[in-house]
Amino acid sequence: MSAGLLIDTTRCIGCGACSAACKEQNHLPLPIEAKTTAYTWTTVQQTAGVNVRRLCMHCLEPTCVSVCPVGALSRKPDGAVVYDGTKCIGCRYCIMACPFGVPKYQWDRAIPVVGKCILCTDRVQAGLPTACASVCPTGATLFGTRDDLVREAQFRVANRPDRYVNHVYGLTEAGGTSVLYLAGGGFESLGMKTDMPRQPLPLLTWQVLSKIPDFVLLAGGFLYGIHWITQRREEVASLVTEEGVLEKEPPSPGFFRLLGRWLSEKWRKR
Repeated sequence: MSAGLLIDTTRCIGCGACSAACKEQNHLPLPIEAKTTAYTWTTVQQTAGVNVRRLCMHCLEPTCVSVCPVGALSRKPDGAVVYDGTKCIGCRYCIMACPFGVPKYQWDRAIPVVGKCILCTDRVQAGLPTACASVCPTGATLFGTRDDLVREAQFRVANRPDRYVNHVYGLTEAGGTSVLYLAGGGFESLGMKTDMPRQPLPLLTWQVLSKIPDFVLLAGGFLYGIHWITQRREEVASLVTEEGVLEKEPPSPGFFRLLGRWLSEKWRKR
């Protein structure tokens, strides 16, 4: 079962215990910064008077994983999207591709790597909750399987419509995420993207990439047809005398030239 987190912004008091626990668990240097960086993987920001945790959303079908050319990013069966710095070539495609703007680069190092939340995958595999969830004093961060967290979030929304907006953020955004949010008002006012497509973003990429082979073949055939026509005219012109009479019959076109002629005729009829 895929693990995840349910973050209830109505319960967060902004104590920062989650950020401190994350630093300790992952041996990250102090201080706790006001926004996520390569050294601060989670932090609490006050937006519109509400304390909002920021961290990797751990997408069910992560875009960062789909664009990484060397497999430095991967999604584990427990739901964690993790990073292997030994494989990274520094292309930073993950930074550009992430719809939530999560991965951050160590710009201050000669040999930098990417930093992001890894959902305490070692703890989770050992049967423990994430470090942040284990220290939260108010239950604002709840750890569990994603299915259980979805049910819990929907139960809270249904039973306290006066407390929560009728939406679980992360349930469908970008195809779904392992980190879910509840809020007492609009998520847009909390600085969260609300225009996300419901289908996984890697699927949108594939819909484009899958058409490239057909386009390449068509474009290649068209360009070869133009090349064949030009070359054929030059061959014929070289055999014409000053009186405008062919000295001899032009050489018979081969298979590829016939193919080029066929393609050019097809194109001309369009």
